[in-house]
Amino acid sequence: MTSTIAAVVFDWAGTMVDFGCMAPVESLRTAFAGEGVAISDAEARRDMGVAKRDHIRAILAMERVAAAWTAAHGRDATEADGDRLHDAVEPLMRAAAGAHSDLIPGAAELAVSLAAEGIKIGSCTGYTRTMMADILPLAAAQGYSPASVVCSGETAAGRPSPLMLWKVLSELKAWPARACVKVDDAPVGIGEGVAAGTWTVGLAGSGNGVGLSLADYRALPAAERTARVAVAAAALMAAGADYVIESVADLPAVLEAIAARIAAGERPG
Repeated sequence: MTSTIAAVVFDWAGTMVDFGCMAPVESLRTAFAGEGVAISDAEARRDMGVAKRDHIRAILAMERVAAAWTAAHGRDATEADGDRLHDAVEPLMRAAAGAHSDLIPGAAELAVSLAAEGIKIGSCTGYTRTMMADILPLAAAQGYSPASVVCSGETAAGRPSPLMLWKVLSELKAWPARACVKVDDAPVGIGEGVAAGTWTVGLAGSGNGVGLSLADYRALPAAERTARVAVAAAALMAAGADYVIESVADLPAVLEAIAARIAAGERPG
């Protein structure tokens, strides 16, 4: 079988693994606590999806966190402090990511169906290669092994620039970008796809927007779940998503619609 879609490029945490993006939150909170500064889940999640070094800079620049840092250290945070935090986060992230490596329901089946359609599969992430070291074999053992993996620091700029995504498409030999799809749970990842010229699909339930483990997500009362997913969906739409769904389990129907629109000569956006 063949499709008018040349490639689908996925984010990792909150998209294909780690329902709720739990690993980076745990790691960031632990690293900051080691410096005597407590950060909240919300503060850790606000800039999720960007390269981790940029993420740490953004947290340090938050007014409340900056004041807490000054109170703990007697001075403002410096670039060297950010580097030290990044060095501390990397091994924490590797351990936490390995512990939160379960594929999101539907991910393995999706990979099989895309391969059957002749659609290439790639991925990019705000994690460094070191942070991904344990995730890749664990995901492969569960049935997900994308042909291209591009990590933070491997291009001149990270999200929301399109450079990581373009690198993936280059490695996949997939073009034009308007025949490719970017799938991500974070607004900055949707922005990456928009900048690259691909179709974009946001995931409002499984990712950072709701920010709950699979068990906690399923335990939410229906009305509360609907409300929280709606807030996450609105942020993804505001970032430019062509479609927003709950999780990758819902992606096949959207890809069918995108394939039809590509065949009709439509473009993203």
